[in-house]
Amino acid sequence: QVQLVESGGGLVQAGGSLRLSCAASGRTFSSNGMGWFRQAPGKEREFVAAIIRSSRITSYADSVKGRFTISVDNAKNTVYLQMNSLKPEDTAVYYCAVTNPYGSSYDYWGQGTQVTVSS
Repeated sequence: QVQLVESGGGLVQAGGSLRLSCAASGRTFSSNGMGWFRQAPGKEREFVAAIIRSSRITSYADSVKGRFTISVDNAKNTVYLQMNSLKPEDTAVYYCAVTNPYGSSYDYWGQGTQVTVSS
């Protein structure tokens, strides 16, 4: 099992920045993929960014490319999401997730942290 705890959400004005953190514990050595997702009110959960722990290869949703940066500190088992130039449409609950050992799906999820961007 893997436990995930997110932090760093809050209220920020449009154009501002926030950094989310997600600390993983448990059988983290077996999970190579880590990602961030978000869910806005009335909408489905959507992919934001992902990183492969061993290679640091990253991927992003088109809506956040150039504004968000995902990174990982393997020594701390923590994944980060630096969010710059925030827009009101970035308002959502942000979740971090970790893949299963096979990397085939995100099997472990955090409780979520609220990000609100005011216009």
